[in-house]
This record gives sequence, structure tokens and C-alpha cells, in this order.
Amino acid sequence: MTIGHKTVGHGPLKVMVLHGWFGDETCFDPLRDALTLDEFTYAFIACRGYGLSRQQRGEYTMKEIAADALDLATALEWESFSLVGHSMGGMAVQRVLADAPKRVEKLVAVTPVPASGVPFDADSWKLFDGAAKSLDNRRGIIDFSTGNRLSKAWIDRIARYSAETATVEAFAAYLQAWAKTDFHREIIGNPLPVKVIIGAHDQALTEETMKATYLAWYPEAELEIIANAGHYPMNETPVALATSIEAFLRRDARKS
Repeated sequence: MTIGHKTVGHGPLKVMVLHGWFGDETCFDPLRDALTLDEFTYAFIACRGYGLSRQQRGEYTMKEIAADALDLATALEWESFSLVGHSMGGMAVQRVLADAPKRVEKLVAVTPVPASGVPFDADSWKLFDGAAKSLDNRRGIIDFSTGNRLSKAWIDRIARYSAETATVEAFAAYLQAWAKTDFHREIIGNPLPVKVIIGAHDQALTEETMKATYLAWYPEAELEIIANAGHYPMNETPVALATSIEAFLRRDARKS
């Protein structure tokens, strides 16, 4: 069974997009009006247990996400493609790269989890681990990761939507996957063009973290910091994010 997804656009540049822990295939919808759909074709994937794949159960691992993405690319007859991943999806796109390096053209990682996972202290782990069954925990995580500066109504909407669109089982299991998986040795030195985009107000995945991981591991990596964004630039600064992603992907692109 093909993983749940939606495609938009009809351009020659193919792009696979993977969402984060609080998202699904709709999380990049705010970018829609800024996407160049005659130049790019986007496939927005819903990971197992989320959104259009909510009824698809699995192991909920990075390996599984990557395998589902590669199976979809084959079904779409995409021999090669670029990848965009947000947060948890930023880790997953690296797993795709590790598993099928000859099929990946470029990688864009948006406020991404490194391929080494994320260390937690005891209190932080309690907050995140409890989020599967607690809206208050979800709200706290979203508020913190966007700099404690955004509308409480928006924070509540993101938290509630994440609870409505994903199963508790999948949400809980994916935390283990992105926090405690470490495959960074498999991608160190990969010469792929990589763009890392973070928000200046993200208090978790910071510039220092990106320099110690992505920029240290990928020799062709570059970093952009969006001034008026935190962990969710697709919501906070959608036009700026879409423009940045497409400018990078079209640079020296193979249009086949």
C-alpha cells in the first residue's frame, strides 16, 4: 500500500516533503500560494499514523519513513528527486539520503532534528514523553520552540490539530524514533548540497546545534536563519520560507 500523500504542481523539478512530529501532509499548506507549480512538483507525505496515513500502522521508525518515501517515489516514477523535511522530517530526509544516495539531488532541512537525535534532561523528557496524551504538554512544547511570543490561539490550534490528525500510538513512538535514533556516521562527509533553515526564535534547535551537526557533517551545507520565525516557519513566515526553498532547489538543478 502506497503511503498517504498529496501532490501539487506539474513542473520538472520533483520534491518529496516530510512533516514534523506535530504535523501531517497539510503542514506546508500555508506555503501553497508562494510555490512555483509550473516549475516544481511536490509530493507531501503523511507518515504512518498521521493524516492521510492515519490508518496505516507500522514500526514508526526513521527507516520505515524512508522506505515509504522511496516506495512512493518509485510509484510516482521519480528516478531522482530533492527532499524537504521539517523537524522530525528533517531527520527522516537524511535517512532517505543514507539509504538511497543516488536518488537524492538536494536536501532542505527546516528547523531539523540532526541525524544523531536529540539529548534530553529528565524534566524535558517528561514534558515530551507526556505530550502524546496531554494537550497542555503539546502547548508548552510549541510555545517554547517558537520563543514564547506567539498567539495562544494559534498554539492551541496546532496542539489540537496534532492530536486530531495523529494516533496516540504513532505520536508516542515517533518521539522515540527522532529523539533516540543515531545514524549520523552514515552521512558524515556526504557531498550533497544541503540547506538548513532555522528560525531565530527556536529555543531548541539553534544555530549552535546546526553548526555542530549539519554544517560539520555535510561539506556542502549552508545555513539560513529566518529572523521572524521560531520552529514553524511554514506558519510564521510562509512566503519567505517558500522563496528560500525554491531558490536553493532551482540552483544548478537538473530539469528532466
